[in-house]
Amino acid sequence: MSITFDPVQFKSTTRAQWENAAEAWHRWNPTIESWLGAATEVMLDDAGVTAGSRVLDVAAGAGGQTLVAARRAGPTGEVLATDISPAILEWARHVAEEAGLSNITTLVADGEDLSAVEEGVYDAAVSRVGLIYFPDQLAALAEMCRALRPGGRVSAVVYSTADRNAFFSIPVGIIRRRAELPPPAPGQPGPFSLGSPGVAEDVFARAGLTDVTVTTVPSPVRVRSAAECVQFERESFGALHQMLSGVDAADREDVWSEITEQLTQFEGPDGFEGPCEMLVVSGTS
Repeated sequence: MSITFDPVQFKSTTRAQWENAAEAWHRWNPTIESWLGAATEVMLDDAGVTAGSRVLDVAAGAGGQTLVAARRAGPTGEVLATDISPAILEWARHVAEEAGLSNITTLVADGEDLSAVEEGVYDAAVSRVGLIYFPDQLAALAEMCRALRPGGRVSAVVYSTADRNAFFSIPVGIIRRRAELPPPAPGQPGPFSLGSPGVAEDVFARAGLTDVTVTTVPSPVRVRSAAECVQFERESFGALHQMLSGVDAADREDVWSEITEQLTQFEGPDGFEGPCEMLVVSGTS
């Protein structure tokens, strides 16, 4: 039996999941920044973020990359962090205050509708592991471009293919099997929706972006054990909980146990190193 994708319901569920996971995503920030730090630097380099830059951060989450961008932009620049989840954006505001950064503001907004964002004034628009989850990625890119000055840059961090991201694709595969979910249809949002060769480039080009580049960034997840990786994913990854909603509550612990067992293959003498490969996709408006 086919399941019709409902983008409105998907967004509603996504917002709810991130509302629930907001505190955990903030709490796991050191792990997240260790994991995504290299890709973040490439994203900001490609976006041309330097002193004085005005930066739009779309699907900013708890603000890890927002802080990095704000430090680059300095006191003469600014970063506007947007997200669909008020709770997770509150953590972004909180960490900005803790860091003493006064050049960050926040705005609750759907990345596919940034009408509340000033048009044509930003130097760069960035999105770290956010664009992949938009039902209409083309609309999101068009909204980013609308906010940019002519010649501004868009840069996004996305996962490559599932086979290069076993730390995540193994849990996704197990949950999909246990929840009896069909494979995602082409064009549907999801972690690997922009990972296949040529897909991200095509979406960027259709959004009117030029000089599109894709940079591969090895991004292994390094923690103490497979169990800790599963704890990280279980507490922080809203997408997995969204998929698990179709599994009986009584069976969910068994699902997590199976995931842990499968991920132990990546444990070694120095701890757990989960395979992960990110792509940084960038273009000029």
